[in-house]
Amino acid sequence: MKPGRLFYLVATIVLLMTEIWIALYVHDDFIRPYIGDLLVVIVIYCFVRIWIPEGRRLLPLYIFLFATAVEVLQYFDLVTILGLEHNRFFRILLGSVFDLKDILCYGVGCILLGLLGKFGM
Repeated sequence: MKPGRLFYLVATIVLLMTEIWIALYVHDDFIRPYIGDLLVVIVIYCFVRIWIPEGRRLLPLYIFLFATAVEVLQYFDLVTILGLEHNRFFRILLGSVFDLKDILCYGVGCILLGLLGKFGM
């Protein structure tokens, strides 16, 4: 595995573990709702970069669109439609409450990714 891909693999694992820890153990009014949503787009970015190391200029935009689509599916209660409303893991993974502030956090995270991309990251 090339060093760049290894970096993104390690980053994905560390950030995913951080997200899981936040989801399970942090119940505050800032870290979980805002930082957690900002980090989720960075986790997705790192995961994609493991597999697609080149052509990343528009990747933050694609991730923002994906995250926004998932948020919109929360508005339509996707977890219940899939019959997973009693499964805590899927309620956390897919989310169960639509919130425009989440989309704003995804946007901030993707803007940060875009800015980091300007510096070759």
